[in-house]
Amino acid sequence: MQNENPIRDLQHIPAELQPVMNALCEVGADLARVIQRGPLGGALGAAVGENLGGDQQKALDVMADDAFADRLKGSGVRYYASEEQDDVVELDPAGKYALAIDPLDGSSNIDVNVSIGTIFSIFEAKEDGNSSFLRPASEQLAGGYIIFGPQVMLVVTFGKGTQEYLLDPDTKQFILINEAVKVPETSREFAINASNYRHWPKPVRAYIDDCLAGEEGPRESNFNMRWVASLVAETHRILTRGGVFLYPGDSRKGYERGRLRMIYECAPIGFVIEQAGGKATDAQDPILSKTADKLHARTPFVFGSKDKVSRVAAYHDLPEQEVNALFGNRGLFRV
Repeated sequence: MQNENPIRDLQHIPAELQPVMNALCEVGADLARVIQRGPLGGALGAAVGENLGGDQQKALDVMADDAFADRLKGSGVRYYASEEQDDVVELDPAGKYALAIDPLDGSSNIDVNVSIGTIFSIFEAKEDGNSSFLRPASEQLAGGYIIFGPQVMLVVTFGKGTQEYLLDPDTKQFILINEAVKVPETSREFAINASNYRHWPKPVRAYIDDCLAGEEGPRESNFNMRWVASLVAETHRILTRGGVFLYPGDSRKGYERGRLRMIYECAPIGFVIEQAGGKATDAQDPILSKTADKLHARTPFVFGSKDKVSRVAAYHDLPEQEVNALFGNRGLFRV
């Protein structure tokens, strides 16, 4: 049974944004059912093309994009910018808002039954579509994600803390379960794709080397490494357990600015994390102070518990000779 209102608890959602949030959650509940059916509903992980950024599109990517674009009409959204669309789409000339979205984050995990999700960001619309999104990330009105995992959850901020809602599978409503999510301050976990170690800049390698050195190293603690290859899943773990996530730029062609999109992924996740008491940067400067120079622009991304993100920035702030000294003394995987 589909409820008229897919969000049961609206008291912490600004009234003017409730139609947009209801539309997002209605599609989210529908997608949850499609994802739960898996191959019974078709080949959701089948490759169907490539988006402008060169990433392979899966059938579920396109399905989710179509569903969100269709349902957001009439919700107050004027401009729709999707990772799966080349350009900004105008949904409603009378709308007040501009919504950026990664309709299906982590699509490489569709066929292996790992958590995937939807990431979204809401701005006030300007007269021009591109200028509605090419602006400081600090101007977001809302940012959040829906995670499709063992439980389906909405995590969102409107600039007054980070909230968490759980989808009740019986009523198909999102129910508020935490109105003030906080990133744990202490954790001994980091998330990074270690297979790219040889390509990372020296400050990142030095930071990871010090973590891997364990109790005998300068951090004097043993750390665990995590890597899910789903930004939504990584974010949700850090909101729950703390730690730090790193996706740096590296020396490979096309990876100089990392692979994560500023507008669709990093800006909203950064907003969520900072409103939960964490920190989000491009490895040095706050993500929320940044402005994308084009719709599909990428950025290095580091976020998580404040102390760990600040330490990564400190490694980048060291003079080159000091970084070389750190790396020379502690590099565990030098070739």
